[in-house]
Amino acid sequence: MAIGVYPGSFDPMTNGHLEVLKRALGIFDEVVLLLAVNPDKKAHFSVEERLAMMKEATKGLKGVKVDFTPGLTVDYCHKVNSRHIIRGLRAVTDFEYEFQLAASNEFADSSVDMVFFMARQKDTFISSSGVISLFKSGVDVSPLVPPVVNEFLKKKGR
Repeated sequence: MAIGVYPGSFDPMTNGHLEVLKRALGIFDEVVLLLAVNPDKKAHFSVEERLAMMKEATKGLKGVKVDFTPGLTVDYCHKVNSRHIIRGLRAVTDFEYEFQLAASNEFADSSVDMVFFMARQKDTFISSSGVISLFKSGVDVSPLVPPVVNEFLKKKGR
């Protein structure tokens, strides 16, 4: 059984994340949507809120498991017997960051490969931080996020 691990801060999860996840399910038997906490990022939502949004947004998608790790993704991959980390690319700036991340992961454990999905054209501008910024500015972000995320944003307020 081929298992892919799709890590991210998902703060919040966007429709772009869901698009990559759905495409990954066409290749992997199971995809673990992994909340990986980046200590260098200030989170808008708590770990518990993000996990709740991720679980609700992926409800009904066969082959998806939602989990959390405070550690390295490559270590988590060994825990679930996966040899593949899934990542999405939107633009050249993403490539530079992801290239460095791939090199770091390879240094940490060369048995785990990165698999990249190019964002669909309609999703290239969507980022979690962009969604938060637009929302705080009063823009309706409902077309960019799963309905559960939109509800969490409304509850949290601007």
